[in-house]
Order: sequence, then structure tokens, then C-alpha cells
Amino acid sequence: MSRNRNVKVVATLGPASNSYDVIRALKTEGADVFRLNMSHGQHSDIAKLHATIRKVEEDMGEPICILADLQGPKLRCGVFDGDAVMLENGQAFRFDLDEAPGDATRVRLPHPEIFAALKPGATLLVNDGLLRLKVQECSDSHADCVVEVGGKISNRKGVNVPDVVLPLAALSEKDRADLEFVCELGVEWLALSFVQRAADVEEARGLAKGRASVLSKIEKPAAVEAFAAILEASDGVMVARGDLGVELPIQKVPAIQRQLVRDCRKAGKPVIVATQMLESMTASPVPTRAEVSDVATAIYDGADAVMLSAESAAGGFPVEAVRMMNAVAEETEQDPGYRTSIESSRALAHSSVSEAITSAAREIAETTELKTICCYTRSGYTAQLAARERPRVPILALTPDIEAARRLGLVWGLSCATVGTAMRFKSAVKAAVDAAKVMGMVEGDDRIAVTAGIPFNQTGTTNILRVVSVSEDLAILDEVEA
Repeated sequence: MSRNRNVKVVATLGPASNSYDVIRALKTEGADVFRLNMSHGQHSDIAKLHATIRKVEEDMGEPICILADLQGPKLRCGVFDGDAVMLENGQAFRFDLDEAPGDATRVRLPHPEIFAALKPGATLLVNDGLLRLKVQECSDSHADCVVEVGGKISNRKGVNVPDVVLPLAALSEKDRADLEFVCELGVEWLALSFVQRAADVEEARGLAKGRASVLSKIEKPAAVEAFAAILEASDGVMVARGDLGVELPIQKVPAIQRQLVRDCRKAGKPVIVATQMLESMTASPVPTRAEVSDVATAIYDGADAVMLSAESAAGGFPVEAVRMMNAVAEETEQDPGYRTSIESSRALAHSSVSEAITSAAREIAETTELKTICCYTRSGYTAQLAARERPRVPILALTPDIEAARRLGLVWGLSCATVGTAMRFKSAVKAAVDAAKVMGMVEGDDRIAVTAGIPFNQTGTTNILRVVSVSEDLAILDEVEA
């Protein structure tokens, strides 16, 4: 299924979108990647969703990318006598390890690692930042605070600690079990929540053992500060603006989002912009104008993908939300200013033969009116380099590996097709021509650019670029084999 856009759409599945018919409709209307939220549902529920996606994939005849989003360590307060209390500005309030139900003066915070890291002056945020408290005095078992912004606090509300790098592993015991389960099930991407340092990513990569690519969710100030190292360790990134907007001044988030997207583009690694993109569509068939502008901004910045969360998982209009996201993406990319924005921020990085070849393919395609760039790739690396160039023409990734084809479904501009293993350049070109014809990308005497690497089926060996006519006698390519 060829889209009329380059940015990809990620749709989260949930109670509103757990049937074959709805998942197929989401795919038809524009979803390129399906997200499984491991914070909700049992393993049996996740397995059913996975099986349904693969059934849709089989019936529609094209690879579908699946992203499993790990919950990460959730920090929550305890329970209250009466379920909730009101905190007033300026009052004293204590967090401690006492298991007794809380009241208007204190509540349990069952995370001794927080107390070990806290210092006077640190900020505690409760309930997505709606309540703000400042630490006055603390020990290994308590933190005495003053309420700066009061309000209602109720049972098991989330607690954020923006000022401190907590001695917490990014993977809880639940995450480890979930990671092993989805890797055995078969997913292409693992999203790692609450990353603070590159070591968190390396830990997840070690547990995944190459069975899935690791995507780091940037949602903590510590992750922003350590982003260069985290990006190097990651296969991709998600700008998770929900918690990021809680732990940082919300007015800083747009600039951070733009910088993270640019850094990912320069590295040639896919980046998703996520959270509340069409939030009002959980209850309305039409989004707000501000939400539409938000989606467009991420696309103008060159994000690989934009994501729907509750809109497609639990809202009343999941298919409509995907349809709207698709429409906004198509309209944005038709704006001449889109190409201006994309090309003005293109990174020039030709430090390897593979990078130089893919850059040359983009330049030749754009200056000689080629119809598409076809990348024969085993691992997907060459196709990602081609996508980093953000060319004006479509990119067709050809691979004999179905897992690679699925994984590339997250990457900007890539249409993916599985083909037979090529042992000669001529067979790679023939596969490219045939696939481009089947997908309606070429006809008649149209010309395409084909990139490949010799020796074949080795990662990072792209060293051939050839321009061919789709009506050409491929026998002339025998000279390349000599």
C-alpha cells in the first residue's frame, strides 16, 4: 500500500481497536505502525492483538511494523484514609515509608530510592504536575515538604522527581518479563520508558539479544541532558512529550522537540513525536485547530512518525483519528514550504561509502527526474541512510528479510517489499523493477536508481549505484557482474 506522504503514522491499539475489522480499517486509513501498550492488558490480551495484526498483514499482503511500549518504573504514592485529601498552598506535607493510610499531613511513598536521592530544594510533582511540592528536609525514610501548588491528591497518584537522577533501572521486573514475552512473540521495536542514561538502553539491548530494535523514550530532563549518548546507544527515539512536559517547564518542550528531531535525522535514526497530538478526538470526531497545527509542526521538522495514543486505543473515534492524521500529513507535505523546511535542515554527513552512495542517489534522482530510489538491503541500514536524505522521490526498500521489512515500516518515506535473496546485481535490479511496477511507482520508460552492495547480504557494504530504465533489457547489466 503506497501512501501519498512520507511521514509514518503510529496507532496505539486498545479496547476501542482490538478487533480484526477495526485494525484492518486503521491500516487502510493510514496506520503504518501499531503500538502495543504494555502498561495495559495481560500477556494473553497482547498475544491476541499481535495475532490479529499478523492476520491483517497476511490478508493485505504487506509487512506491518509492531512497536511494544514497555511501562517502565512507575512512581506512585500510597492510599489515603477516605481515598483523597485537599492540599493547600503553603501547608506542610510529608512523604514517608509508613504503610498507614495517608491524611492531610502525610502519605506513604513506597520508593526508598527516591528518599536516598532527594536533597533539600528538590521538587516533587504529583498527578501529572498538577500539584507541586518543595522538599525542605529529608532523610532515607521521609521528605518534609511545603506545598507550592495545592489541589486534590488521591490514591496511587503518580509522582515525578524532575530535579534528580534517580538510582532506578529503566526496566522493572514487569518490564523484563514483558520484554522477553514480546521478543518471543515477535515485535520489531521495543520502546523503553523513562530512560535516564545510555546504560539503560544498553541493558535493554542486552536482554533483547537482537530480536527487536530498541527505541528510547525521552521524557525526563536527565535524558535530554544525556541525549547524545542515549541516541548513540539507541536504534530510534520517541519524543514523549507527556512526562517531558510535566518534568520540564512546558514552554521549553517545543524547542527541545525540534532539536531532538534534528539530532535523530542527522544520525539517520527514526524519531517519533508522541502524546496528545489529536487528544480531543478521544471524545470528538473533529480535532482542534491547535492539534492539527501541532501534528503539522512535527512533520515540518522532519519527524519519521507521529503517534496516536488514547485517540486510537480508547477513544470513540479511532478510525476517524487515523484518517485525520493521514489527511493532515498529506496536506502538510504538499505545501511547498515543507520541502524548503526539510531541505534547509538536511544534515551533510558523507563519512562512508554507503552514505556517499545514498546521497548521490538522492541528487541524481532529483536532477534527472527519476521516479524512485530502490535500495536492496539485508539489514535495512542502506534504506535508513536513503531516508535520512529526505529525497523528493519515493524510496522503495527491498529486502529478503521479512523482519527487516517490518522494522523499516517506522522509517520516513520507505515503502517496503520482501524479495528473494540476490546473489548478483542483475537480480537485485530485476527485483527492484518488478516491485516498483507492482506497487504502481513506475511504468513505460520510467527510470529508477538502484543501490546495492557487493558482496551481497552483508551489512553496510552499499557500493553500487545504477540508473536503469524499467523497460531496459537487463542483459546489459551483465557487464556489472564481470
